[in-house]
Amino acid sequence: MRNKKVLLMMEIAIFAALGFVLDFVSFRMPQGGSVSLVMIPIILIAFRRGVAAGVLTGILVGLLQIVSGFISVAPLSFGFVVMQVLLDYLLAYGVVGLAGVMRTKYLQHAHAKQTGKMLAAIVAGVLIASVLRYLVHVITGILFFGMFAEGNVVIYSAIYNATYMIPVFLLAAFVCAALFAAAPRLVDAANTN
Repeated sequence: MRNKKVLLMMEIAIFAALGFVLDFVSFRMPQGGSVSLVMIPIILIAFRRGVAAGVLTGILVGLLQIVSGFISVAPLSFGFVVMQVLLDYLLAYGVVGLAGVMRTKYLQHAHAKQTGKMLAAIVAGVLIASVLRYLVHVITGILFFGMFAEGNVVIYSAIYNATYMIPVFLLAAFVCAALFAAAPRLVDAANTN
């Protein structure tokens, strides 16, 4: 029992570190946000170990970005910066772990060798993660980056964040679908222990 907990903690730490490193290879936007592969390790652990492991991995990725100074903050008071960082990094990456809600469907279809349905479950999980992360970024854009808005701040934030989150979704969906389909044992932790 203890070895399984240690293995789980090690996997979470490794996937969080991998997500942090993959975020360095990115196309950065001027007021924050980027197109990168950061979501892929979070989604992988969420499908491999479930929602809780995915959320924890996402929070660790956000925490690593914060402590490394690898963040974009609005030039506001300290209290607002803390709130923005908590939302834009810890919450935004934490919700990516909710992709794991599709884990059971994925495993059912993978064991039944239903490739189309398996891929649909992967894409649905990535879509859930991307939409939730997008919504968090839109909210922080409205609350903290309104000074950059040209016109309506809600529309500006929605469009600005979509410019990088749509490519992030497409990239993560493609890579995860290809990776999970090619190596389903990566996701099925029960068969790799």
